[in-house]
Amino acid sequence: MKVFLIGPGYSARRWLALGARIGEGSATRIAATTRDVADAPRYAAKGVKPVPFMASALRIAIEDAEALIVSVPPGENGDPALSVLRDPPRGPRRIVYLSTIGVYGDRAGDWVDETSDVSPDSPRSRQRADAEAAWSDWGDRLGAPVDLLRLAGIYGPGRNQLAQLKAGTAKRVVKPGQVFNRIHVDDIAAAISACLAGKTDGGPLVVADDEPAPPQEVVAYAAGLMGVAPPPEIPFEQADLSPMGASFYAECKRARNTRLRELTGGLTYPTYREGLRALWEAGEGRK
Repeated sequence: MKVFLIGPGYSARRWLALGARIGEGSATRIAATTRDVADAPRYAAKGVKPVPFMASALRIAIEDAEALIVSVPPGENGDPALSVLRDPPRGPRRIVYLSTIGVYGDRAGDWVDETSDVSPDSPRSRQRADAEAAWSDWGDRLGAPVDLLRLAGIYGPGRNQLAQLKAGTAKRVVKPGQVFNRIHVDDIAAAISACLAGKTDGGPLVVADDEPAPPQEVVAYAAGLMGVAPPPEIPFEQADLSPMGASFYAECKRARNTRLRELTGGLTYPTYREGLRALWEAGEGRK
């Protein structure tokens, strides 16, 4: 299968690092966008064809692809890839769009799943919801199913509470009743592969772990793995978070992942405990 990555971020790069598996086979030809020509040798060393992020090159790469993985974030002017593509060209038979459970907005701790209405609260989440709709419309006109992977908080190698504790940046912010779902990047890669293998008919897919949990408990568990004292708890009102950090605490929801588990046969890391323990055993957070 020929796969084109538009905006290869952390999750898409992990899919590549794990072998870009699709079902029982592997992607035989992969291209990815780049905004810096200096990245071309690094891409080529990994067997990935670099594609400049410009309209003519994007159109050629898309027409040559059988599937797209889109992880470029939208902005105030919409999705940057769609803004230069306009009418859909011929080519892809499937599109996988990496989105966020933030499109559900605040649910005061209630559960959401694929049947829940989209009701974003923040400007960032509204941009994601608009991009979802735009890619879905683009896929309809192209005649290709569009999988909308609504991701929970992403963690994995180099991006986790163990690394934060080692760097001295971890905080135990406490807001009563606040919980978050998370998802290990390897389980995101498995979801991408399941979609590319044609296990869905398109539409939304909640990509989250089994256990929404208070963030301070996750930091404390990571500290326990490292054998260090966890940072002191800080009331949310005194946490001095960045505007973006505070915006995450403005929403509280629990994400149900039944469909994801059916598609992938279960998560490799069903909760933060299994995920953080595996990262610790792999050397994350070591002094």
